[in-house]
Amino acid sequence: MPHPLLLTLPSPPSPVIFEAGPFALRYYGLCIALGIVAATWLTTRELARKGYDPALALDALFFVLPPGFVGARVYHVLTDYQLYAADPFPDVFAVWNGGLGIYGAVIGGFLGLLVFARVRRISPLAFADAVAPGLILAQAIGRWGNYFNQELFGRPSELPWAIRISPENRPAGFVDAEAFHPTFLYESVWDVLVCLALLWIARRFADRLKDGDVLLMYVSLYSVGRFFVEALRIDPAFLIGDFRGNLFVASVLALTFALILFLRHSAPRGKGTGPSAS
Repeated sequence: MPHPLLLTLPSPPSPVIFEAGPFALRYYGLCIALGIVAATWLTTRELARKGYDPALALDALFFVLPPGFVGARVYHVLTDYQLYAADPFPDVFAVWNGGLGIYGAVIGGFLGLLVFARVRRISPLAFADAVAPGLILAQAIGRWGNYFNQELFGRPSELPWAIRISPENRPAGFVDAEAFHPTFLYESVWDVLVCLALLWIARRFADRLKDGDVLLMYVSLYSVGRFFVEALRIDPAFLIGDFRGNLFVASVLALTFALILFLRHSAPRGKGTGPSAS
């Protein structure tokens, strides 16, 4: 039975908004830029709430964005090097075609944040807590760049919200499939929910949280969603044994950071808290 195409989500005809000579404005880059703006705005609000100067959010961009961007691209190239092995240059630098690994971005950005915090003499973990909700909001926005590039979709699907993919963008073995799970959309929705959860927790339990707790929750919660999204994806990926590499990485990070958070708040009972001795 043919797929009811009228009920599926269409894909854009081109990833380019407009071209002027050698210059091309792409939706992928626009989504990233909008994500950065949204993250900076939300970080200013979180810094103000925590008693810090909101202007620190703008000041930190120079320290955080370059290493975060480099880390994101390096992570992608290293974990998907089979895509570039035959002809690595200049494709390894063609970020406008997609290919930024969020885990690499977090590592690179956090290293830049440590430098910034040292220069400005502020707590790096407290600053990271203020950044975390904005960061995952930026991810939610940035994921729509994958929609315009027709990439990072999941297995074939007949759900009403499945997305139509052009034949030239379908992986080998799926040329006859007509619509696929929009995993970029699933991850975007999950990221928004995590952002809202982090904002609520940071306010509701402000007197009980330690510096770094929101960062730990961000990594753990994002990784939970990434685990399920990764299980649906069919694009080429690096493998660890028989598993998709990012599936393994997400599961390890989700459990590890949740355990660290638990251990930070599971202080041993004091000597005087047990039953009295007779």
